[in-house]
Amino acid sequence: MPFIDVTIGEGRSPETVRALIAALHDAAHHALGVPGESIRICVRETPLTHYAAGGRTIAERRAAEQPSGN
Repeated sequence: MPFIDVTIGEGRSPETVRALIAALHDAAHHALGVPGESIRICVRETPLTHYAAGGRTIAERRAAEQPSGN
């Protein structure tokens, strides 16, 4: 039984997360040839303040990309 565990930054719509689940399910089904009922998928949404790249959180990166308003 395949188990797919995905962590993404929070903030996506339920429809987008559902589309991800469907795409992962289909990919595993086709690549592994296992019955769809045996595929398990867990999507974890992490706060952007707890998700970092290059030593800065994603929240910090996004804030830095925003116009300063000056």
